[in-house]
Amino acid sequence: MIRLFVGLALPEAVRTRLAGICAGLPGVRWVGAENLHVTVRFIGDIDEGIADEIHDALSQLRSPRFCLEFSGVGTFGAGRRPHTLWAGIVREPALMHLHDKVESALVRTGLPPEPRKFTPHVTLARLREPPGPRLPDFMAQNGDLRLGPVAFDRFVLFSSHLGRNGPSYTAEAAYALE
Repeated sequence: MIRLFVGLALPEAVRTRLAGICAGLPGVRWVGAENLHVTVRFIGDIDEGIADEIHDALSQLRSPRFCLEFSGVGTFGAGRRPHTLWAGIVREPALMHLHDKVESALVRTGLPPEPRKFTPHVTLARLREPPGPRLPDFMAQNGDLRLGPVAFDRFVLFSSHLGRNGPSYTAEAAYALE
């Protein structure tokens, strides 16, 4: 079995800038700078043979290059129980197009459709417990985050390896954007 996802690798300067705001909240597990990325489609644990089919399907995709702008921070999770802290991405039609093409390709390989709505973001931290009164301060201090435009000329098939200190990611294949 191998755990996979399709994503965008962030340039080092963007990872460094985002990692620079990752501090000051107790009870969170920050994502290391080396692991910051944009997930286009999570795949999950699959057999290695299916991974080859996924690679073949992704190799056939044609999608244009694009630039992204990163803007603000937010959380996923209901009400007082946020579970994920993220940096936002300004809506970019070419990224949405890439997502749709990846989704179609993966469904053609036999994977079930992704039931969740695609919300482009960079995960900064996972919140283990309610972060208390410091979260609103963090949100206010970083709400004006602006980065970009950042050019992307490829997307990547990543493997994810779960460990004691959280996951680590390995680029298994990269696919050019036109």
